[in-house]
This record gives sequence, structure tokens and C-alpha cells, in this order.
Amino acid sequence: IFNPFLFNSFNRKKMNLKSERRGIHVDQSELLCKKGCGYYGNPAWQGFCSKCWREEYHKARQKQIQEDWELAERLQREEEEAYASSQSTQGAQSLTFSKFEEKKTNEKTRKVTTVKKFFTASSRTGAKKAEIQEAKAPSPSINRQASIETDRVSKEFIEFLKTYHKPGQDIYKQCKLFLDTMNHKRDLSIEEQSECAQDFYQNVAEKLQTRWKVAPEKVEKAMDQIEKYIMTRQYKYVFCPETTDDEKKDLAVQKRIRALHWVTPQMLCVPVNEEIPEVSDMVVKAITDIIEMDSKRVPRDKLACITKCSKHIFNAIKVTKNEPASADDFLPTLIYIVLKGNPPRLQSNIQYITRFCNPSRLMTGEDGYYFTNLCCAVAFIEKLDAQSLNLSQEDFDRFMTGQTSPKKQEPDSFSPDVCLGVKQMYKNLDLLSQLNERQERIVNEAKKLEKDLIDWTDGITKEVQDIVEKYPLEIKPKSQALAAIDSENVENDKLPPPLQPQVYAG
Repeated sequence: IFNPFLFNSFNRKKMNLKSERRGIHVDQSELLCKKGCGYYGNPAWQGFCSKCWREEYHKARQKQIQEDWELAERLQREEEEAYASSQSTQGAQSLTFSKFEEKKTNEKTRKVTTVKKFFTASSRTGAKKAEIQEAKAPSPSINRQASIETDRVSKEFIEFLKTYHKPGQDIYKQCKLFLDTMNHKRDLSIEEQSECAQDFYQNVAEKLQTRWKVAPEKVEKAMDQIEKYIMTRQYKYVFCPETTDDEKKDLAVQKRIRALHWVTPQMLCVPVNEEIPEVSDMVVKAITDIIEMDSKRVPRDKLACITKCSKHIFNAIKVTKNEPASADDFLPTLIYIVLKGNPPRLQSNIQYITRFCNPSRLMTGEDGYYFTNLCCAVAFIEKLDAQSLNLSQEDFDRFMTGQTSPKKQEPDSFSPDVCLGVKQMYKNLDLLSQLNERQERIVNEAKKLEKDLIDWTDGITKEVQDIVEKYPLEIKPKSQALAAIDSENVENDKLPPPLQPQVYAG
């Protein structure tokens, strides 16, 4: 009797075993916050969601501030005890030395007080607020000539706020105050600037819901416009700043993806058949969307590029398999798209979205799900090894070093529906492979010929030396030349006369 439950369970177990074998499977629970709040986590937040990460970050920061405060108090107490001890034991010293000790103690006390103020959380914030209140003139960055995009976004933001009437005016004032505050906090670390932005998002959302009684759907639209207005102005200051190692990570990921150019869809178990023209077009669109992410300024727009890319991937899988795609099919295909597209500044874009995007989008919804999968795909690429691709370590090392490459598909095995460009591409690859083999063979034969010539020259030289040693050359003195018969020579007169012919009568 056919039992569909057992059949589905068997298929699920089989799929899980196959996924574990290839090392690409990510369970749904692994995408959620490890604190168990139900929202999506993020590797950049050590597996927490944005809310839980901020709580953990605040706890760690408060603990560090408390420890620094206790250290400052202990240093001050030790200085005071040392000063009191020196006063009791050295009361009979001269007035000049007492003044010197008093001056030294005052200087140390001033240093300790400075340390305490430095580690006080409210001291720097209060100073910055005082500077903002005293500065009546707008900041230079606001007065600078705005770009076309910034000017357009500002006009759109003002037009949008007109529909909110009184709350819209307050929102605009809050945004202007936040931009002025951020302009005075350029010296803060990028994490602290991110924390300020997240606090601003949270405060404005709470005011929209509680004070101004705005509907939830209008709150979401307002937050999107606020994020667009603020981050368009702050983009060049907070995207890939020089104080971070984002650029270094970008180069490392780019180099890693280039080294993995030989990875084929079959190695990743990608359920996409690019021989189908419709699927091939979707793959190209997915690659275009993931590359286009770098051209956007607003975190929400970057997330939209990731979402469009992911939807193209799901459609490509659906067309190939004639059934809806699963999560186990999506992640390997996303890894393949990232390897094939090699998006520019990938880590910088991920960090920028993590730091300055509206947290509600990263914690829930399809944007958060697709973004979490992209982070998992990048983490997988960074840790990809031979076991993940079902290869031996020797083959993996040879592929990574470029000594050889996996066998390409033969052109004769293509279906007649494949476009001519793909066929020509594989023909060119085969031709290049043959030329490479011929070049290597010519180089090897040239080296062998050179060696043979050297050996032949050495052999001839040795044989000549042996012959010369065995038969040395002797030079005899020049002999006297013989005189010719017809020459005028006295010695010739002594010779008998030549024979004369005689005639006999018959």
C-alpha cells in the first residue's frame, strides 16, 4: 500500500543526506536569531537579529564602561593614598620639595579625572549636544552643492511629507536635526554611527505610532522615505569608510571568487538547466541584479536588488524542474550566481545594509530572508573546500592552483535549442585548450632539442681532444724545392742527352 507520508519522509531524508554530503544545506532554524526571538539573524551580528544584537552590544558596552570607571576610581584612590603616605613620612622636607610633590599629585589627579570623563558615556554625548546647540549656522556639508540625485530625493521627501500634514513637519525637523548631529560625529566609529542611525529609526517609528497615531502601513512607507532621504545624504561618509577593513574584505572575497572560476553547476548540485533559453535569460537577469546592487545608495534599494535576483533564481528553478523551488535548491543556485557574477564590493554592501538599513526589513519579510541567504552564500564561498564539492583534495588543489580544470562539455552533446553563442564559446574553449597543449609540447621539445645540442657539442669537443692527445701534431722543417726539368740548371748538363728516334730501312 502506497503511503504518501512515508514517501515524502523518505524523499526529505534523502534530500537532507544529499545536502549534507555536498555541504550546502542550511536549515530554516539556522537563518533565525540564535536567541530564539523568531526574527532572522545575520552573520554580521554573530547570529543575532538586529534587536537582540543591540541588546547584547549595549550590555557589553555598559560592562566595559563600568570596568573602566572602576579602574579610574582605583587609580585615583591609589594616587591619593600614595600622596597621603608621602606627606606623613616626609613632613620634614623642604618647602621646595613639598611644592614639587603637590604639583606632581595635582597633575596625576587631573589625568585620572580626564580618564574618568573619557570613559563616561554621557560626557561625550553632552559635549556634542552643546556644540550642536551653540552652532547656529548650518553645517558645511548641508550647504555644499547637492548632487542631482540628492536634490531630487530631497524634493521627493518634502512632497511626500506634505501628505502627513503636522506629523510631516515634525518628521522633517527630526531628520534635519539627525543630519546635523551626524555631521558633528564624523570622528565616531562606524559602529557608533550605526547605533545612532538605528536609535533614530526606532524613535521616529515609535513617535509615528504612539504620538501621531499613524496607521502601520503608512508608518512603513514613512520609514522607507526617511531612510532614503537620510542615507542618500550620508552615503559617501558611511559606505566603506577608511576606518574599517571593508575594502580589504572586498578584495579577499573577489580574489576567492576568481580562484573558484572552475566550479561548475554540477559540483554545486544546481537544479538549473541553462540550455533552456528562458532559464538562461533568468540567470543573466539574476547576475545583473546582484551586480546592480553596488550602484544603489539606499539600503532598501540594495535589498530590492537582492530580492529581484532571488526571484529570478526561483523562477529559473521552477522552469527547469516544472515544480516550485525549495530552499535546498535556492541556496546552491544563489552561490552559483554569486560565483558567476562576482559582484563588486560585496562585503561593503552587506556591511552597509547591516549597519544602516531599517531593522524591520532585515528581521522579517522576504527581504530579510533573501539577505540572510546571501550572507550564508558568501560565508560558504569563503569556507568552500573539497568536501563541499565532492572532490578529492588533490583535484581541488590542482583546480585552485590552475594546473588543470574540470572537463568541459563536448559541443556535440548540446541540444539543437542551444544558442550559437554558447556553442561557439565551448568551441573556442576547446581550441584554446588544444593550443595550450601544443604550446606546452613545443616548449618541452624545444628544451629537449637545446639539451641535445649541448650534449652533442660537448661530445664532439671531447672526441677532438682525445684525438689530439692520441696523435699529437708534429711540424717538420720545410724541404728544399726540386728544380724543374726545363729550368736553366748547371747540374742538368751532366745528364745524358735525350734519346733520338732512329730510322731503319726495310
